[in-house]
Amino acid sequence: MISAMDRVNIARHKKRPTTLDYIHKIFDEFIEFHGDRLFRDDPSIVGGIASLDGQAVTVIGHQKGRNTKENIYRNFGMPSPEGYRKALRLMKQAEKFNRPVLTFIDTPGAYCGIGAEERGQGEAIASCLIEMSGLKVPTLSIVIGEGGSGGALALGITDKIWMLENSIYSVLSPEGFASILWKDPSRSKEAAEMMKLTAKDLKEFMIIDHIVPEPPKGAHEDVDKVAMDIKEKLSMELIKIKGLDTEDILERRGKKFRNLGKFSV
Repeated sequence: MISAMDRVNIARHKKRPTTLDYIHKIFDEFIEFHGDRLFRDDPSIVGGIASLDGQAVTVIGHQKGRNTKENIYRNFGMPSPEGYRKALRLMKQAEKFNRPVLTFIDTPGAYCGIGAEERGQGEAIASCLIEMSGLKVPTLSIVIGEGGSGGALALGITDKIWMLENSIYSVLSPEGFASILWKDPSRSKEAAEMMKLTAKDLKEFMIIDHIVPEPPKGAHEDVDKVAMDIKEKLSMELIKIKGLDTEDILERRGKKFRNLGKFSV
């Protein structure tokens, strides 16, 4: 049986497919845009216009690297404010031209460096949360690896939330949880079980809507198969959402997030 910590390790695997891997395998065309129009481009978030079965969509996602050089360039998939402002710029552009927004989530969390805080990290994330909740176009997010804290949630306020089978989605890492609760990061395996951060757990809690199957050892074993499964499901989803009424989109999205956390005793 695969434990929660096993899934954490698979989600972090150095060979795990990245956002750009999926973009190039799922979409027929992709034009990447750069910059937040305020400060600089942030390579830890990629985004642009793509085509799937002839329909234009806006695609945005966290991007990690494959090796030390790439990870330094991508800041290990931890965005600065510029990354979130770039994402927000692309979302508003998608709304203007009536394109659905698809996001790929894969980050241990937003970058917490001094410069990022000085340039408004918290405000940038909050703005994404506010704007995504009110976007007048259909939205969908897929957690493909790590979904950590507000850095992940900033791209996750969507009509539908999918997760790959071995991805994780939580308020912080198991190591961080164990450090806070027990002052002992070595108890991360125990923390992972308590946090209920796996796709199976979150589907049972009705926080996510769909689980994308993976090979036993992770998506990197057969990325083509995983990408094809996502593409087929996305194609069907785009047909369903095409022509949806704006008021209906907003009402359903609002109801979805207002219902999260409800429980009975």
